[in-house]
Amino acid sequence: MPVTRTSAGGIDEKKWFRVHRRTVEPRLRLLCFPHAGGTAQLFHDWPVLLPADVEVLAVRYPGRQDRLAEPRIESMAAMADAIDTALRPWLDRPLALFGHSMGACVAYEVALRLETRGIVPAHLMVSAHEAPQRAERAALHEADDATLISHVRRLGDMHSEAYDIPELRELLLPALRSDYRLIESYRPSRVTPVKAPITAYAGQDDPSCGLDSVRAWSDLTAPDSFDLRAFPGDHFYLVPRQADVVADVAARLARAGHLDQPAPRTAPARLPGDDGPTGR
Repeated sequence: MPVTRTSAGGIDEKKWFRVHRRTVEPRLRLLCFPHAGGTAQLFHDWPVLLPADVEVLAVRYPGRQDRLAEPRIESMAAMADAIDTALRPWLDRPLALFGHSMGACVAYEVALRLETRGIVPAHLMVSAHEAPQRAERAALHEADDATLISHVRRLGDMHSEAYDIPELRELLLPALRSDYRLIESYRPSRVTPVKAPITAYAGQDDPSCGLDSVRAWSDLTAPDSFDLRAFPGDHFYLVPRQADVVADVAARLARAGHLDQPAPRTAPARLPGDDGPTGR
């Protein structure tokens, strides 16, 4: 069981990160950011697929699951600041970031905060979201419940049937709506490139963002430090293609010298509902 670490800002890291596997001497930590309405459970199987010396930390946003009673965060700056503060005790190893959908932008903002303190992530990996400078204005967070649920269902089939159960819908919708408010109000006045290399991932049939808008992440790193990888699938391509996505992540870290070349691994079968309901 992990030792409780408290950051210099007084934030308990146990609230913010689920450590899916502890290793005695990790060579690298991979910090994973879920989508809107999502949970750390999305990355539950990733440690099985990664080399044994990678420690996986998945971000646990407040206002859901065992943080249900905590106030939800609806500002990108507040979210990134809180994660950055909670992360400080974990920076004794190289750190790579992977963010899916809304989590891509949160990961980018955390990377910027790390770099202002001289800590350049080993890699920034962004998935299923257009670059911040290409985001279109939307106000789904102001829509009625039926409209919001209909939108997230169009993104792909990832346990959205939970919204059909009144008791679950009452628990899940507030976090989903708050996350949409966060990402839809995210309009950085100045989009700043990072020093870290960026790899962007996308589903070829994702209705929420075309490949050109995902490719625009290339403007936020050095010209020779960007790559784009598209997989068959929709907004949640990374669930059915989990083994392929994680293998690609591990291979990129290995080629950069952060890991030994990984051997192929197989994750256990997943149960329906393991990843949480769908959202951006």
